[in-house]
Amino acid sequence: MKAGVIGITTGDPAGVGPEVIAAALASGKLDSRFTYRVIGEPSVPLCEPGQPTREGTRAALAALEESAQLARNGEILGVVTGPIHKARSQAEGFTFPGQTEFYAERAGVRNFAMLLTGGPLTVALVTAHLSLRDAVDAINGPEILRVGGLLARFLLDRREAGDEKSPRIAVAGLNPHAGEDGAMGREEIGLITPATQELAREWAGSVEFSGAYSPDTVFMRAAAGEFDAVLCMYHDQGLIPLKLLGFDQGVNVTLGLPFVRTSPDHGTAFDIAGKGIARPDSMIAAINLAATMAAARLRRQNGESDGR
Repeated sequence: MKAGVIGITTGDPAGVGPEVIAAALASGKLDSRFTYRVIGEPSVPLCEPGQPTREGTRAALAALEESAQLARNGEILGVVTGPIHKARSQAEGFTFPGQTEFYAERAGVRNFAMLLTGGPLTVALVTAHLSLRDAVDAINGPEILRVGGLLARFLLDRREAGDEKSPRIAVAGLNPHAGEDGAMGREEIGLITPATQELAREWAGSVEFSGAYSPDTVFMRAAAGEFDAVLCMYHDQGLIPLKLLGFDQGVNVTLGLPFVRTSPDHGTAFDIAGKGIARPDSMIAAINLAATMAAARLRRQNGESDGR
């Protein structure tokens, strides 16, 4: 008997979403514990691959709404989202910066964050879609504690049954050389290290927190296996190394939702849609990660310990 259903939205039908979903479902590489339900129309009249239309954009947005309703009703355990085109979607009344914010609003959640994982790296972002100038002003102790806690919960959810190893989280500094004892900035001394120490106390015995580490070396150390994830201060600090080392396997996760939500870390790719060259690796990884997270949540609901 299957453990439950995970929904997969098609994304913009003129993009690569429908073809990478079809390839993933046919790959034989998906977690067999779950059933997978495609939400939305993989083809729309008068909408050809690589030729986006208003009808296609509207169909993609309708699939998002349907998936959110199904998740809220408990009819699906989670949703994996195919890529949409943000500018086209916003032109059709989509009022969110991205799908992350959409699902958080539909779920009534304010405590959420963006995480990406792929290849040897997993990164969570204290600040996400802000200018660098605004991101620096937005970094504070409570936000580091909030996103750090969401990241810790994710790492525990990602573990398979029987794995009792404590995940290790490195917290990146903001300044060059993590401020070098205040010579290049004092955010590490005043904000980041104290918040890291508080996280270490709060999660002692289940998740290990340490830092603040110099940003120019911490990702190399994480990729080598010293850490299981890096808590990053701003968007590009985390995404540049992740996309360099794990682009084809990258998965975007919305932390903090009452249901699982993942997506492949690529866009609509209108320029290659329908040419048979789009790789399904990221979609396969997104579906399997959703399955792993859903299984962990089911274990918690059944009262099984996860080390926390």
